[in-house]
Amino acid sequence: MTLTNKVIWITGASSGIGALIARFAAEQGAIPILTARSENKLREVSAALPGKHGIMVLDVTDEQSVQTVARRIVDEYGRIDVLVNNAGYGLFERVEDMELSDYEGIMNVNYFGVVRCTKAALPHMRAAGSGQILTVASMAGKFATAKSAGYAASKHAVLGFMNSMRQELRGSGITVSSVNPGPIDTPFFETADPDGTYVKSVDRFILPPEKVAREIVRVMEKRKEELDLPRYLGFVVRLYGLMPRTLDKLAGRFLNLK
Repeated sequence: MTLTNKVIWITGASSGIGALIARFAAEQGAIPILTARSENKLREVSAALPGKHGIMVLDVTDEQSVQTVARRIVDEYGRIDVLVNNAGYGLFERVEDMELSDYEGIMNVNYFGVVRCTKAALPHMRAAGSGQILTVASMAGKFATAKSAGYAASKHAVLGFMNSMRQELRGSGITVSSVNPGPIDTPFFETADPDGTYVKSVDRFILPPEKVAREIVRVMEKRKEELDLPRYLGFVVRLYGLMPRTLDKLAGRFLNLK
């Protein structure tokens, strides 16, 4: 699918992967609609974007905000061709050290934010008989590690939601896509890993954000349903499905680096 003139709604677009997706999609002729909570940050990203695009303030935890933005996009641009659910954050703490409010906050953004935006965009795609719902999930949604219980649980929920919806929408003209990256060098870790311990331990494996964003744009172009990044981790996940307890014991010391 060519992205020329495709209206692409991107959440969490004020920095990191979301901002890069907007840039690379715009370079392909798309019309990205950047949404996030900070208007100032959105304007900074917008200033560097080529071509036609839009910015709208959005809080994915606020149902009214989500519905308002979805209606504005359709009113101003005529349709929503692609929804990119990208907004999210994490905290790397032991289960007993995290407050219940932290678990609730992560789930509210990472999971319910996806649900809210998807439900707001889906009726418009149904009416058009086409579209794509693309969610930036995580390898943590398939393979959990220590000190990531809240984050991994939210991403497991996201993948369950996407996998179920994919079955429901099969044959509707609407593609449901999940992209599952490993650790990426983005501002995500400013919250998840403020002292930099985890980032240092995975320095050899951390993904460049530009690579991930370009792969996500390719998923839009190819209407691919799922992509694991890096791809070799997809093999590890499949192996884990065959012998989870064995892999827990053998690989735990290499994977639990937080």
